[in-house]
Order: sequence, then structure tokens, then C-alpha cells
Amino acid sequence: MDTAASPRVLVIGLDPYRVPGPWDPEPVVKAIEEGLGKFADHGVGVETCLIGLDGSDDVETVVGNALRARPWECVTVGGGLRHADDQVELLELVVNLIRRHAPDAAIAFNSTPATVYEAAARWIE
Repeated sequence: MDTAASPRVLVIGLDPYRVPGPWDPEPVVKAIEEGLGKFADHGVGVETCLIGLDGSDDVETVVGNALRARPWECVTVGGGLRHADDQVELLELVVNLIRRHAPDAAIAFNSTPATVYEAAARWIE
């Protein structure tokens, strides 16, 4: 998603369609869309970098490319990367990629997909 405003916030998270398991990704997709819509409501540009857990992504390349795409004011790391104990190594990789490729960006953490704007808003002007 990209709003008309120049992107200032990068949201890194899990692609709900590429998280294994018997579950319905649609409620998460709708919550993500709702949360991202708040950026447009506030005139703040946002881009997403959604990665899969299905092994189809070279996470270091995908996330690194997104982080290097432009200077970011804030990078928000989604809860899917933080709340599962089996994703600790992936979370560490993402945080260290942010430190390496966007060292001037604030790092924010949202509590739900619907609160991604609020998390970023704590750090952007």
C-alpha cells in the first residue's frame, strides 16, 4: 500500500497468505488493510514489506531491499514476527537489518494489525 504522500514509514510483517497452518488469513488481511488505511487518513505515506514463512523469500534480500529503497522515518515491525517463540531468529534478523540499512529510522512495534499507524505515530513528526 502506498498513499499519495511520500512514504515515510515502512511496515515489515508476515504475509498472512504465506503463514502455514490450517487457518483463515482473511481476518488478519482485513485488519492490516484497516491499520494501513489510517496512514492515508493522516496524510502519512507508508509502504509494506510482507514476508512469508513458507520458505519462498530470501528474507535478508527482500527486507534489505525495502529498507534501502529510501530513507525511512520509522520502521514498524509487526506482531507476527514478535509474538511467536519460534520466530525469534527471524525477529533478530529483521531488527539487525533495520539497524544496518536504516540506522536513522525509529523502530516501532504495534500491538495488533489495526494499530500499526498508532505505533508509527509515536515516532514520526
